[in-house]
Amino acid sequence: MSKTQSFSTQRSVLATSAAAGAAVAVVLAISGSRAVSAQDKYTVQVPNGLAFSEFKGFEDWPTVAVSQSGDLIEVILANPQMIEAYRAGAPGNGRPFPDGAKMAKIHWNAKKSAEAPAPTIVPDTLHDVDFMVRDSKRFADTGNWGYAQFNYDAASDTFTPEGSGADCGYTCHTIVKAKDYVFTVYGKR
Repeated sequence: MSKTQSFSTQRSVLATSAAAGAAVAVVLAISGSRAVSAQDKYTVQVPNGLAFSEFKGFEDWPTVAVSQSGDLIEVILANPQMIEAYRAGAPGNGRPFPDGAKMAKIHWNAKKSAEAPAPTIVPDTLHDVDFMVRDSKRFADTGNWGYAQFNYDAASDTFTPEGSGADCGYTCHTIVKAKDYVFTVYGKR
């Protein structure tokens, strides 16, 4: 191979390597922009109300109960402080839940299981996530509870706050004022 052919081959290899490097850079830039543009659910907040970040880690809280309302399947979770109060008999023992008690309710659209041998309804796509927190200083006007609902959009993989203010669930919860504004009973285990 002559020096001219060798130099020409080296230029071709360098050009190919540069093109491959540019393609990798474009793929990384596109991937990176997706990661940057994806919503961090913990940045969402109800206007003048609760923030999703106040409930960080709710996905790992113990289950209080499950329920079904219309076409939605729900699981109700509670932080350890609320679980401890439930186990001590709240609210049936006449004592309210303590400040710092938190609940999360995850709603899924329901569907019929394709695998189960008997007719079984199971969760399908995420619908929304609701939160409650007891704080007698912040929420004295709403039975000492703050509320939030975050609707989920599967197409964009984003959450949108419902309503404005931490009082968005108060009117509905006044029905169970005698139970410290909490609908869900901690079921026997």
